[in-house]
Amino acid sequence: MMAILNNRLDVSTLVSGLDHAEGVAWGLDGFAYAGGEAGQVYRVDVERGELSQFAQVTGGFILGMALDADNNVYACDTGSHNVVRITQGGVVSTYSTGAADEPFHFPNYPAFDSQGNLYVAASGDWDARNGKVFKIAPGGAGVVWNDELVDFPNGLCLGPDGKFLYVVMSLNSPRVVRISILGSGDSGDVETVVELPGTVPDGVAFDTDGNLYISCYRPDRIYRLSPTGNLDVLAEDYEGTLIAAPTNIVFCGPELGTLISANLGRWHLTRYNVKSKGMSLHYPKIG
Repeated sequence: MMAILNNRLDVSTLVSGLDHAEGVAWGLDGFAYAGGEAGQVYRVDVERGELSQFAQVTGGFILGMALDADNNVYACDTGSHNVVRITQGGVVSTYSTGAADEPFHFPNYPAFDSQGNLYVAASGDWDARNGKVFKIAPGGAGVVWNDELVDFPNGLCLGPDGKFLYVVMSLNSPRVVRISILGSGDSGDVETVVELPGTVPDGVAFDTDGNLYISCYRPDRIYRLSPTGNLDVLAEDYEGTLIAAPTNIVFCGPELGTLISANLGRWHLTRYNVKSKGMSLHYPKIG
């Protein structure tokens, strides 16, 4: 399957100098945010291609990230196995440790809903079948929301209508599923959206046309799944240099017209010219 994008024309390095970033997110302040494997938290000017570090999580390894209405960053930290909150002033605090009777184990990716609940994929150990999805209420109190998705739940996002949570399953078998969100707020039925054999999928993001973008840590590839189920290779890098173990993906820019990925395998963020606009995410006001 030939990739839609030409790497020489449509794919480029946005900014370099990061420490093996896995997480990347977009804020209402017009900046992208990313994390490093030694606890660094970066702010990225997407228009100028400029990078600065504004916070440090001591002993941390920053994975997925989400932001609230005040541009506080909520980051999954595998150093502490917590979700931490980082203010614009660089102050770091623990936001959630998971559920009262079930702490996070390898929190990997967070996503807010419109009510300020934070869904967190806690992947567990690789190939140990101990993953879970948590739901964290505003303020940080959490519950285990779904304990069926045990095979390394990874990136996640809310669907366009807010009725489903889409979750990447990196193992056994690699796929994207969606969980219905019941009227009560509880976890409902789980159904497979797409199977991705021979890959290790990681991140997901929707555009305004309902296409689902899926980044794969292995091989170095980005897929695009249409609303009708047609799966295309959007971009691929057999050399693993420009696209290098892509993990989280997000739409950025004034009109959410720039798709970028973090690259755990190297030191840069990659930009993709997709000519589409990303679906707006939720940025709740957290007290």
